[in-house]
Amino acid sequence: MKVIITGATGMIGKGVLLECLDDERVTKVLVLGRNSVGIKHPKLHEEIHKDFSTFHSRQAMLAEYDACFHCMGVSAAGMSEEKYTTLTHLYSMALAISCYKANSKMTFIYVSGTGTDSTEKGRAMWARVKGKTENDILKLGFKQAFMFRPGAIRPLRGIKSRTRLYRNIYRVMSPFWPVFKALMGKNLTDTVRIGKAMINAVDKGNSEIYLENPQINSLAAKS
Repeated sequence: MKVIITGATGMIGKGVLLECLDDERVTKVLVLGRNSVGIKHPKLHEEIHKDFSTFHSRQAMLAEYDACFHCMGVSAAGMSEEKYTTLTHLYSMALAISCYKANSKMTFIYVSGTGTDSTEKGRAMWARVKGKTENDILKLGFKQAFMFRPGAIRPLRGIKSRTRLYRNIYRVMSPFWPVFKALMGKNLTDTVRIGKAMINAVDKGNSEIYLENPQINSLAAKS
């Protein structure tokens, strides 16, 4: 399979990228991002794309790909709803629409988060915006579309969050991961399993559209 990845410099996106590069089922990876991921690999093709409000110039390129793993995201902390909607909904829809027009048989996976509000009416601004984004992607009509809603995530393979607050939290939590794993079980996932789950979703399909940590872990374990 050939896959597109966004957000590959972030914690989740980089985890997904590493799993795709290691998996024999993935034959080509296109990374779309504002900055280089700094990785060289025979499978990897990078395109520096500065303006995420439009992908029209990339549409012909996208046609050959079987899946898009849209891992790009920002924290809503301290951000206005208008700005967050631009960065989350507008940018995601620009990519999704271009992917759909290029190849409607593509599998599209969007990373939102646990607590996302599908009703679009809740109090939490970020949850409403992500809920609308999920809903509008699903309305496009992709052959397969999955909404990944991870909660507690353990970064593996040396990956670090780009957000300072999260880096500090993970540093403090590092000695206690075995305890969290024992207490949380399937409610804790990691960057490796998220990547494996996305690949399996394309290769094997899945009956559930919305996947939180337990569903992500189950899909990752499929053989």
